[in-house]
Amino acid sequence: MKEFTAKDIRNIGIFGHGGEGKTTLTEAMLFNAGLLDRLGKVENGTTTTDFDPEEVKRSISINMALAPLEWKNTKINIIDAPGFFDFYGEVASAMTLADSAIIVVGAVSGPVVGVEKAMQMCQKQGKARMMVINQMDRENANFEKVMEAINAKFGPSVVPIQLPIIEGGQFKGYVDIINMTAKMFDGKGEKEVAIPASKADEAQELYEKLTEAAAESDEELMEKYFETMELSHDEILLGLSKGVLEGVVTPVCCCSASLNIGVSTLLDNAVHYLPSADNAKLPKVYDVKTGNEIAYTREGKLIAQVAKTVNDQFGRYSVVKVYRGYIDASVTPFNTKSEKAEKPGAPFLMRGKKTTAIDKLNAGDIGALAKLQFTYTNDTLCDATEQVKVEDIDFPQPCISLAVTAKKQGEDDKVISGLNKIVEEDPTIRIEKNAETGDVLIRGLGEMHIDVVCAKLRNKSNVEAQLDDPRIPYRETIRAMAEAEGKHKKQSGGSGQFGVVQMRFEPAPEGTDFEFVNAIVGGVVPKEYIPAVEKGLREAMVHGVLAGYPMIGVKATLYDGKYHPVDSKEVAFKSAARLSYKAACAKASPALIEPIYSFNILVPSDYVGDIIGDLNRRRGRMLGMNPVDGGTEVVAEAPLSEMFKYATDLRSMTQARGSFTSQFVRYEDVPANLAQKIIEQAKREDEEEE
Repeated sequence: MKEFTAKDIRNIGIFGHGGEGKTTLTEAMLFNAGLLDRLGKVENGTTTTDFDPEEVKRSISINMALAPLEWKNTKINIIDAPGFFDFYGEVASAMTLADSAIIVVGAVSGPVVGVEKAMQMCQKQGKARMMVINQMDRENANFEKVMEAINAKFGPSVVPIQLPIIEGGQFKGYVDIINMTAKMFDGKGEKEVAIPASKADEAQELYEKLTEAAAESDEELMEKYFETMELSHDEILLGLSKGVLEGVVTPVCCCSASLNIGVSTLLDNAVHYLPSADNAKLPKVYDVKTGNEIAYTREGKLIAQVAKTVNDQFGRYSVVKVYRGYIDASVTPFNTKSEKAEKPGAPFLMRGKKTTAIDKLNAGDIGALAKLQFTYTNDTLCDATEQVKVEDIDFPQPCISLAVTAKKQGEDDKVISGLNKIVEEDPTIRIEKNAETGDVLIRGLGEMHIDVVCAKLRNKSNVEAQLDDPRIPYRETIRAMAEAEGKHKKQSGGSGQFGVVQMRFEPAPEGTDFEFVNAIVGGVVPKEYIPAVEKGLREAMVHGVLAGYPMIGVKATLYDGKYHPVDSKEVAFKSAARLSYKAACAKASPALIEPIYSFNILVPSDYVGDIIGDLNRRRGRMLGMNPVDGGTEVVAEAPLSEMFKYATDLRSMTQARGSFTSQFVRYEDVPANLAQKIIEQAKREDEEEE
């Protein structure tokens, strides 16, 4: 591929709901550009951009993939994004690389939630977009019904620039509204014909709407339109392009990607209406030393950002987007996060899994670099003499946790090592060790997300991971006061051990895990042994008296005791303290307590009733509701034990429109019927370990 500059580059992301034909559309675009001999199929695992073994196995897109092509002297970097919500980290990377979007809508399903999310992301990030109603060849495809649903959701600024021609239930062609012509598919290409009489009135009405939309994007065009009530063909194109760039107009096309009908016209429209890289919005960039935002253009010293990191059998490579300057084999980019200079080889292009070496990667372009030792996703590469930081990609936060172990004994280190490599590739995965339960937790965006990570671990590191529900960090406490004596006496021929303590245990003030009070009078326990008593208690409280969970919320008072001038030792008083703890706390109304979390749940208002009903079933407690943009914020508290799979369930209840954040607030008593089951289970596990 020849060298292109920003004015001749289009960076276009393909977004939408899963199963609507995004990958098939990408494949058809590559075929029309002459890069493929035949169309691959998702179900056969033969498409260019779904090449990962898990993608082939599941027949879905999991990873964002690049597919650069040349179309009429323009380089189009197609970025094929997944549609399933478990892989929205990849969508975030794709949205960063894209200057504009083609949002794919199913001709049968209409604008489902994936379309809504793509539109929201485009609006939030100020990305130009157009829509394509795909799968027009399917039974029950209904362009008019889908357009009505699109306008109901997104308003009248979403306007069709094509009308499909259906004959005998078959997608045969389309009316080109801007040129007011019709094109029919003859098996070899498109043939221009007169607009069918059945479409003439509708086409004229849409032409007038497009003219108005074009006029509204520019003051001069608006003035001319008011004077003459018409615009020239070039003026309509100019106005629509400006409206698309500013995000106030979203043109809609139609096609059948699987039959390769209308795809070449879609490419033409993408070049016409979607912005070139030199017109696209630039991300914010900050001076590393001062933290101040800087103004910049495409000209100048290097600024690039890593949007994705990949580890494969050949090593690690980084997908980068150049915002200013260029990268070639002579450039030594500086990483402002690691504060190290890198020495990559020549840049290359990625088309699916295939690589093509290139001499130079210019501003506005997307490519890949190998041999970056200190650089990962979200890092900025720049000139060492002008150190800057590109604003971070906003990746979704993980919302579900599972405990991960090795299936084979002794392979835990291999599992953790392999997972850490995957974390380098996927910023939405976290690997953490829970210090309280000892569980190693893998956190992700959904159960399928974590399942795919474990499959990648098996494929790349040849090690099997096992997933289980995490253990709940229960605690124990006491609700009453009790006293007990602890006596440790040991005589075995040599030096003996002797220590006696009288202890009082009672609930500690709220918010206090443990309070130790020395109330000894008259030296009945010498002061040098007092720390040993406290230490013995702290060690004993790691295991509660009901189910072995750590004991908290206890005030312990040492008020009497005995010692022996020869046999008393620290170890004796530690043991005596442990004995008094067990005896007293068993009589002090011990209670099992569980972590309670607060949840801020954002959902469309229509789902609030379902959310509240579900929270009640989870022993949740409503705290309030707040109106927010696009819906309602439900504020509630619920036990952690009831909420581990909440991310999956919330997605199901709200058709993936809901989201939530959570944080720990306090511990509360476990209901008696549940507490008994937990205690019995803990005892069984102890017996099995013995």
